[in-house]
Amino acid sequence: MVKTTNRSSSATEDYLERIQELIEAKGYARMVDIAASLGISQASVTNMVKRLDAEGFVLYEKYRGLVLTPEGERIAKEIARRHRILADFLSQLGVSSEEVERDVEGMEHHLSLESLEAIERLCQQLASHPDLLAKNKQGSQQGIH
Repeated sequence: MVKTTNRSSSATEDYLERIQELIEAKGYARMVDIAASLGISQASVTNMVKRLDAEGFVLYEKYRGLVLTPEGERIAKEIARRHRILADFLSQLGVSSEEVERDVEGMEHHLSLESLEAIERLCQQLASHPDLLAKNKQGSQQGIH
């Protein structure tokens, strides 16, 4: 898990990642947009955003929206990087896109930096050896475990 504070949580990281995605896509992140994208109530988002503000990860002004602090942005980008690496890895292995998203959400917060870097190196090797990927995909289609 990326160290945000001594009590970092997956929820904190998910919020920061989602806020960063919204800012990149729309130029801003509003409570209503965060709630809709996470499928939760605006009241829950407001409570979490107040906490993120108190912890120094976002700057929030009531009725005006929010922005990530440099530390919040750093964490959000690191989680997005983890997400991308794990999604690439599982996709290369032939895992369906639905399963990739579900699995990555569970994995991205609980993987050490050492393991993540090993997976990233393996992805680079696999990308340069399409024959290995083809064999793996062929095996998964035949039900070989």
